[in-house]
Amino acid sequence: MADSVALDPVDLHILRVLQNDARTTYRDLAAHVGVAPSTCLDRVTRLRRSGVILGHQLRLDPAKLGRGVEALLSVQVRPHRRDLVGPFVERVRALPESLSLFHLTGPEDFLVHVAVAGPADLQRLVLDEFTARREVARVETRLIFQQWACGPLLPPDAASGVTEDPPGESW
Repeated sequence: MADSVALDPVDLHILRVLQNDARTTYRDLAAHVGVAPSTCLDRVTRLRRSGVILGHQLRLDPAKLGRGVEALLSVQVRPHRRDLVGPFVERVRALPESLSLFHLTGPEDFLVHVAVAGPADLQRLVLDEFTARREVARVETRLIFQQWACGPLLPPDAASGVTEDPPGESW
C-alpha cells in the first residue's frame, strides 16, 4: 500500500457519490457531501492529480450495439515469455470484440471479456483470433448470463464504515 493516498471522510464521500454517478455536477456534489462548491472542486482536482480518480468512462450496452452475447475466455499462452506476451496483449486489445483483458496467475495466463453478435461469431473469434495463434495453447470459453456492477471502491479501512448511497446502475 505504499502508493495509497490519505483520504478523509469528505474525500471518501465524494468518491462514493462520483462512482454512483460520475456526471454529478460540482454544485450537487458539494451539497451532497456538505462542503462549498469551490472546496468540492479543489478536492476533486486533488483526487485527480494524485491519481485516485483516473478519468471518466462511457459505458455502453453491447446488446444494443448488436453484440448480445458476452463471454469470458480463459487463455493459456505457451511459452509464457515477455516477447510473446506483449504482442499477444496488443493483438487482443485491438480486437473490436474485446471489452477487457486481465493478465493472471494460475493455470490460465489471461482472462478476456468479449462481446459478440452470437454463437457463430464467438466460435469464429475463438478459432480465428485465439487458437489459430501459435502461442495460444488453450482457450476455455464461458458464456456470461448476467453481470452486476459492484462497489463503490473505497480504501480497506473506510469500506466497512460507509453504508449510504447504494450503487446504482448509472455508474
